[in-house]
Amino acid sequence: MTDHIVVGAADGVLTLVMNRPDKKNALTDAMYGALADAIGQAQDDAATRTILLRGEGDMFTAGNDVGEFAQVAAGGPPRPHVGRFLKALAGNAKPLVAAAQGRAVGIGTTMLLHCDLVVLAEETVLTTPFVNLALVPEAASSLLLPARIGHARAFAMFALGEPVSAEEALAWGLANRVVPAADLLPTAAAFAARLARQPMGAVVATKRLMRDAAIVAARMDAENMLFGARLQTDEAREAFTAFAERRAPDFGRFG
Repeated sequence: MTDHIVVGAADGVLTLVMNRPDKKNALTDAMYGALADAIGQAQDDAATRTILLRGEGDMFTAGNDVGEFAQVAAGGPPRPHVGRFLKALAGNAKPLVAAAQGRAVGIGTTMLLHCDLVVLAEETVLTTPFVNLALVPEAASSLLLPARIGHARAFAMFALGEPVSAEEALAWGLANRVVPAADLLPTAAAFAARLARQPMGAVVATKRLMRDAAIVAARMDAENMLFGARLQTDEAREAFTAFAERRAPDFGRFG
């Protein structure tokens, strides 16, 4: 467990808090591991009826820790817990509620596709800048996002990194509620508490009917293979070098 993931439980609700506000809750491999452990353990815990996921501070999450990504792109060690977290999301049978504020970048947006109820603060912006970093989508988002909002909108989010406002997310079916920032946590907590009071066998069965976990996991595997390969490309090295040097990347010199 890491101090950057805070786990709490009360009245049937397991709360997972990304607690790295000084780094905009950018996710390290250790944080992914802690989240994967907590979600995995919840599956066999009868006391856990609902999971609530949120971020501390003014941002839900800035996505992956770019410093760790750059190390992998430079030939450094892999990040084994990322895949564990993604598979935990795919196999999670318990209802999952998210409360997001500020920005939800990359995995910050794609993990919302695995949440059953999503509450956004009014100022929240969703972005999926994978192609901007010479990478490909993950978390089965190449399957789930077009299914949710259509190919045209999903492609613009992926290929152009176009941001999506909270109001657009609500209109497109990516969120259940958009509320003032002060109401974000109370609204999400009320959703989680209401779910925890429902007949859990029926909730879990309904969730299983609505999404085929095997299909989602298979798409994750395909994405992960391409994602890992893309991290080793010249395009990715240029993207991360440009990010570190605070300049625009030059992809024109690559075929």
